Amino acid sequence: MRRNIYYLSSVFLCLLVFFLPACSDDGSKTDFPLSAVIFHSIDGKQVAFTALTHSAVNWEWNFGDGNVSTEKDPVHVYDEGGYYMATLTAKDNTGNSVSTKVSLAISLTPYALLTGDHTAEGYNGKTWKLTMSHTVNDKLVNSDANFSLLAPNIPSLPAGAFSVYVGIPEAYNDEFTFYHDGRYRHNTTDGTSFGGIVYATVLQQMGLSQITKVGGKAALGQDLFALTTYTPDENATFVLNENENFTIPTAPDFATGIQPPGIPVVTYSNVMTLDFPNSNAFIGIRDFHRKVIVQDITSSSMRVVMFMTLTDDPNAIISMNPLSAISTSAAILTFEVVN
Repeated sequence: MRRNIYYLSSVFLCLLVFFLPACSDDGSKTDFPLSAVIFHSIDGKQVAFTALTHSAVNWEWNFGDGNVSTEKDPVHVYDEGGYYMATLTAKDNTGNSVSTKVSLAISLTPYALLTGDHTAEGYNGKTWKLTMSHTVNDKLVNSDANFSLLAPNIPSLPAGAFSVYVGIPEAYNDEFTFYHDGRYRHNTTDGTSFGGIVYATVLQQMGLSQITKVGGKAALGQDLFALTTYTPDENATFVLNENENFTIPTAPDFATGIQPPGIPVVTYSNVMTLDFPNSNAFIGIRDFHRKVIVQDITSSSMRVVMFMTLTDDPNAIISMNPLSAISTSAAILTFEVVN
């Protein structure tokens, strides 16, 4: 019995001696090639990054906002909302490296919503156009402090209003592109643009444009809108101000104040505005006033207030150089993203 136990123990020891080196040799062959994948979670402006790597001994992060880290799994707080491209570069102990990237949408600001994801491959701005379907918030109003209805019997614009009722379907043709670097591009598609008839008439009298079509009489009692020839400014830029008190000349009955030399004005407090300084650029409706109010903006739609002068009173013209006038009306219209 004792001899059998001794024999079995000897066999077991021999097997251990034989197999252990083999296991060690196999283990040395299980090294994974260098690789890196980014996992992340977003909470407001804070992003927790996790580096899922094989064979890495060094990690270099670039968060896309000028900040970096060498932690394996860093947590980073962005100062401002927007689109960012975070990059991870992992290195092994021989100096080989591999990089991977991830696009982030952090607490998107109105500017980011307006201009789109500039970190995306092939980015070429974000393009908007007037939606033909309209919404219940689309309406023609007076340029008073409360935007009262221009025509009480038209509480909102029906689908295709500028085509069906005004007779100018071209109003929906133009496309407006905003770039992250502040550039602005306007595509008219046919060399004309939609606007108020008073401004169009003044431009034609000055030899600056030609009226190609008028409309609105059937539904509104008189022609209030027009198409005019227009060549967009190729060097146009835009400025988005997320909160300001915006003052604009208006009809005396709508005024909330007077500015020298006796010009009636209305002030809209704490509003978001979009302007096109030092150019003839505009969005939506071509009229005396190119600066507009942005009432709401999401990733797919934007509601804008565009001011117009719709009176034949010659006293409405404030100046011919620069060309300016009191606003009497406004169009609140929705724009949609062009995919």
